[in-house]
Amino acid sequence: MAEWPRWLLLPARLGLRRPLLLPAAARDRLREVLAFEIERQTPFAAGEALHDGRLLQVQPDGRLQVELVVLPRRDYQAALARLGGAAGSLAGLDLVDAAGTPLGVNLLPPAQRRRARDPWRGWNLALAGLALLALLFGMAQLLDNRRAAAAALQADMARREAQAHAVAAQRQHLLDAVEGGAWLRAQRNGRPSAVEVMDALAQRLPDGTYLEKLAIDGDQLTLIGLSNQAAALVGKLEGAPQWSAPALSGALQQDPRTRMDRFTLVAQLRRQVPPDAAPATPAGGAP
Repeated sequence: MAEWPRWLLLPARLGLRRPLLLPAAARDRLREVLAFEIERQTPFAAGEALHDGRLLQVQPDGRLQVELVVLPRRDYQAALARLGGAAGSLAGLDLVDAAGTPLGVNLLPPAQRRRARDPWRGWNLALAGLALLALLFGMAQLLDNRRAAAAALQADMARREAQAHAVAAQRQHLLDAVEGGAWLRAQRNGRPSAVEVMDALAQRLPDGTYLEKLAIDGDQLTLIGLSNQAAALVGKLEGAPQWSAPALSGALQQDPRTRMDRFTLVAQLRRQVPPDAAPATPAGGAP
C-alpha cells in the first residue's frame, strides 16, 4: 500500500502572520517575493525562519492581499527532534489555529519536502513500454502487409502486362496474316490466271509449235519449246490482253532430231484493274 504524505502541524502561536499588499506581478513568484519581506515585517533574519504565504484576496485594482506566515527555525528543529526517525519523511509543515484548522501553507522548504512514491509507477512504465512495443509491432505488421500488397499488385500488373503484350502480338500476327492474305489475293486477282494464259496461248500459237515448259514467276511468263515458225512467234503473241512485250530470249537453236528451232520466249503478265477501281465516266460525257 502506498504511504500517505506526512505533514507536521504546529500551533499557530509559534509563528508570526503579517498581512501584506503586493502588486499583481508578484502572484506567480509569491514565495520568492515574500522572502524579501521577512526581515522588514518580522524580527527574524531570512536564514532564521521558515516562511510561506497565502493569497487572501485580489483587489479591484489587481493588487494582491496576501498573508506572510513565518516560523522560527529553532521551533522547527525542536519539533523535528521530537519526531525522531519520522522527521525525514515529511511532505509539508503547516500551522493550525485554535480551532485546529490548518492555515493552508507549507513552511517546509521545497528541497526538503518528500514526495510520495507512486507504487504503480513501475507498472505504468512497464505497461507503457509494452503498449509502445505493441504499437511498433502493429506498425511493422501493417508496413509488411502494405509491402506484400504492393508486391502482389506489381506481380499482377506484370502478369496483366505480359498478357496484354501476348494479346497485342497475336492481334498483330493476325493482322499481318489478314493483310498478307489480302495482298496475295490482290496479287492473284490482279493478274490473269494460269488457265486464262494457257487458253490464250492455245489460240495464238501456230501449228507446228510445241511447248516443253510454261512457267509463271510473279509477273513474268516464260515459254520454252520447239517450233517451225519460231521467228514468227513474237508477232503472233503480241496484242494479247493477258501479257505484254513478248520477246525471244537468247538465240534460236535447231533441234537435230526434229529439224525445228528451240526457242525461249518471255513476256510480262498484265495487271487487271478491278471493276470497282475503273475510272468513273465524267459527268455529261457519253456512255
